[in-house]
Amino acid sequence: MDEIYQQYAKAVYRYLFSLTRNAALSEELTQETFYQAIRCIDRYDGSSKISTWLFGIAKNVHHTYSRKHPVEESLEEQSENFGVTPYFAESAENEALSKLRQMNLLKQIHSLPEPSREVVYLRAFGGLSFAEIGEVHGKTENWARVTFYRAKEKLGGVQGKDVKE
Repeated sequence: MDEIYQQYAKAVYRYLFSLTRNAALSEELTQETFYQAIRCIDRYDGSSKISTWLFGIAKNVHHTYSRKHPVEESLEEQSENFGVTPYFAESAENEALSKLRQMNLLKQIHSLPEPSREVVYLRAFGGLSFAEIGEVHGKTENWARVTFYRAKEKLGGVQGKDVKE
């Protein structure tokens, strides 16, 4: 299990961070994910990749946490948790414009319907591949690509270009 942890902990953390946008909480949920994995290792039947199994546990751990702890954080506070640095921080004016652009993009992403919103979070902030996103949702890689593309289209304009492909 230590070898599995070493191989997948960062990916599970990135996935949970894309959902929570909180570093400390993501670390805690990552630990809970691996605790649950150890408890349920006898249920892993090998029919899917170990990463898919772990992402499924992580998703359930996040849902359990979310039910017990409703979101009280504002969108502005969430964006600060991303720790994203401005694109061009050459001046205070450029930094302010960059932050405003980031906030507008985050608001637009937040307004997307599920599963589009989660796919964008997983891809743009979680760093997951389309294949991994498909696995998390029990869908194909192509489904993840199409869902991401359609979400970008809904975001439209300059903001859609800011979301990494």
